[in-house]
Amino acid sequence: MQKEHSPNAPSTPTARVRHRRRSNENAKKSEDFKRESYVKIVLLHVLKYDTRTWCQVPSEISRSNGSHLLVNDENKYRSMWIRAYSSLWMLVGFASILYLGHLYIWAMIVVIQIIMVAELFNLLRRAHEDKRLPGFRLLNWHFFFTAMLFVYGRILGQQFVNTVTSDKFFFKLVSGLIKYQMAICYFLYIAGFMWFILTLKKKMYKYQFSQYAWTHMILIVVFTQSSFTVANIFEGIFWFLLPASLIAINDVTAYFFGFFFGRTPLIKLSPKKTWEGFIGASIATMISAFVLANILGRFLWLTCPRKVTLSECLSMLKEQAVLIYVYVQDLSTSWLQCDPGPLFKPEYYSLHEWVPQWFPWKEMSILPVQWHALSFGLFASIIAPFGGFFASGFKRAFKVKDFGDSIPGHGGFTDRMDCQMVMAVFAYIYHQSFVVPQNYPVEMILDQILRSLSFEEQKALLMKLEQILELRQYGMF
Repeated sequence: MQKEHSPNAPSTPTARVRHRRRSNENAKKSEDFKRESYVKIVLLHVLKYDTRTWCQVPSEISRSNGSHLLVNDENKYRSMWIRAYSSLWMLVGFASILYLGHLYIWAMIVVIQIIMVAELFNLLRRAHEDKRLPGFRLLNWHFFFTAMLFVYGRILGQQFVNTVTSDKFFFKLVSGLIKYQMAICYFLYIAGFMWFILTLKKKMYKYQFSQYAWTHMILIVVFTQSSFTVANIFEGIFWFLLPASLIAINDVTAYFFGFFFGRTPLIKLSPKKTWEGFIGASIATMISAFVLANILGRFLWLTCPRKVTLSECLSMLKEQAVLIYVYVQDLSTSWLQCDPGPLFKPEYYSLHEWVPQWFPWKEMSILPVQWHALSFGLFASIIAPFGGFFASGFKRAFKVKDFGDSIPGHGGFTDRMDCQMVMAVFAYIYHQSFVVPQNYPVEMILDQILRSLSFEEQKALLMKLEQILELRQYGMF
């Protein structure tokens, strides 16, 4: 059988050697071409990366020159209307919840907390690693709700609610939960800790431990400020509403002053912040604090703390022939009536020497709380914005624009609450240090006795007081 030959195949030995040599040269050229192509591709990627890097330099230079300021932004009016529309809806919702009272405001704080924590959890989340760790996100939420039970259990357990009930079982159940609340939270945390240890996987240790530390940092930051916020609410809605309103006023006025007049960059962490916005907002916030305190301080349902007074407890004891379990904090949603106290009683100042004769107002009424409000305004305008600067630096570190996108034009709830967190802690500390009287009135001591001592301990205390009073009557004590 004859062998088949290619039509191009050489017939002589010399031609075959020449053909083989030419084939080797072609193969070498092809290999060289592939190598050169590979080098070109690598160089292209390098140049592309370097181009990105080089392009960042003019961007940073332009930022320092002020081209990123709101006053130079071509889309500033569109973004302004989006922010205004979102702000209007938030304002309507907030006013509605405020009208409902203390308990609903507390519920709103809890919902905001949950959204903030979800945004912060997602900040360091890696979908690829999470797929290999089923149930790991559930563990994070287990720690969150354990922390919530601990924080709010302490706030509402020590000063919980006056519960009038004839059901002894319910009475024992509630009192037992309050008494052992700390132990319950501890064992819930230990269960989560053991759960975390049992889910550790090889080659995932670093990611799992970083998530564990990140979860605890979130809980500390979020629950620290929220616990102070809730404490402010139950001291009187005024002490929650005034600081929160001042932060909102400072934020809005800084935006508009920067929008129309901003020329001088304030801080590199926030390129759109300007000195004009900062100074204008500070002046507006100080004036608003003085005026707003006068307006809010005239509504009893805003200034009264959500507490049951001793006289109310005694009247309940006379009228109710059932088992009464009295705590200090009243969580009903009705409007309050109380003695406003000296801070909310107006003082009148004559204006005869300061105004002309034709001026209609001859005197001015000022609430003493307005002088305290100036301290809140100063803090809200000078120090609280650093909470926003901290958040800006944090977002830059993780290379994200916003913490979330739940509020159009604003970002996430965490973006709106950065300054509020700083302000809430200051408001509580200021109230406890400079507003709450340091002496302890009789009602406060008796309220402490009612909530801290059992019925038998209260009877023993009463007998001891009777003995002391008898001895004092005869001058023997």
